[in-house]
Amino acid sequence: MRHGKRWIAAAAVLAALAATGCGSSGGGDGKVTLSYATWSDDQKPAMEAIAKAFEDKHPDIDVQVQVLPWPEYWSTLQVGAAGRTAPDAFWMLADQFPAYAKGKQLLDITDAVKAAGVDLAAYPKAVLDLYDVDGKLYGLPKDFDTNAIWFNKALFDKAGVAYPDDSWTWDDAREAARKLTNPAAGVWGIAAPIDRQGGYYNSIYQAGGKVIGDDGKAAIDSPEAISGLQFWTQMHADGFSPTLKQLSDTEAVQMFMDQKVAMYFSGSFWAQRLYGDQALRPNVGVAPLPKAKQRATMISGILNAGYAGTKHPKELAEFLIFASGKDAAVIQAKSGAVLPAYQDTQQGWLDAMPEFNLKVFVDAVDYSVPLPIAGDAAKWTGLETQYLGPAWEGKQSAADAARAYNTAINEVLAQ
Repeated sequence: MRHGKRWIAAAAVLAALAATGCGSSGGGDGKVTLSYATWSDDQKPAMEAIAKAFEDKHPDIDVQVQVLPWPEYWSTLQVGAAGRTAPDAFWMLADQFPAYAKGKQLLDITDAVKAAGVDLAAYPKAVLDLYDVDGKLYGLPKDFDTNAIWFNKALFDKAGVAYPDDSWTWDDAREAARKLTNPAAGVWGIAAPIDRQGGYYNSIYQAGGKVIGDDGKAAIDSPEAISGLQFWTQMHADGFSPTLKQLSDTEAVQMFMDQKVAMYFSGSFWAQRLYGDQALRPNVGVAPLPKAKQRATMISGILNAGYAGTKHPKELAEFLIFASGKDAAVIQAKSGAVLPAYQDTQQGWLDAMPEFNLKVFVDAVDYSVPLPIAGDAAKWTGLETQYLGPAWEGKQSAADAARAYNTAINEVLAQ
């Protein structure tokens, strides 16, 4: 997941937004004011720098960057869109996108993109396709992410385990997790949360399975998909991972940063946070995800989207195009904030954190699979813990959990 858990009441967030004036307005000095909502404190400096660069070119527009906690970000956006108080610009994820597009809550910038001469080939096609609705554009990708193994070199060295590399298979990962697990030291070999983007979606495709089949129906109950789930449930059964309760109390990325887990399979979006921990930095390694029948990783990305009810659609479209353009991508890359989507700007991101072998994430594009999206994806992905949790906790087999979840997904898709 692309966030950190900071739990505060949604009502408090809404009140704060009302007080600060979430939504577009006309400034007292004649300027147009646009609000830009995000959920990442890590990326706030880069987003503010992008806003400043845009303002320098558009002195009549003021862009106010707002960081909202996850998951209150989504409740705030949903309430705001329904009540016509939504931020002008905001980040959008692929699984949330269909509901907002269907509800006509997103600003159509197709004509503005054409008028600006934007080359859509500059963006990863797999990410653009996640946000394609009848050929209309409701934003442009600001970044993309793939997955890899984040590992702790010091813990590997202490356990006498060779570092992971591109030859690793599932068996290698399991054996390493076994050797790295040290209950006496409070160290687990791997973190195994119920994580679709960084975890079980990848292993399902590595096993040759799919989440959504070619017929548009759920396929998570296939033998291959069940094998992909078992990769993770077995880690729990063997005691190689913290329990779901422990991973709920403390996020997997934080456990990795606390050096309580030796491996964490997740996305490129954690690079800046891990690099910022100077004590941890020398111990952080990166390697490709292990392979089974084939190599695979999810690819996704954040869309810079806009609210259809904005008071300033022209200015908002200009900002959205700029915020996902080359100049903004260079700012993102140099800050280390995230892997930018715009072509040929990724090297700045690699150079910002030279101690990490981040090229692994760029190379992973070659074997990437678009994040599975169908129907009301936010609704059926929201059921994953309910249906898969018992298997992760050892109360149900992965096969039984997969069959139950498959039925639940299809019920949502049929609505």
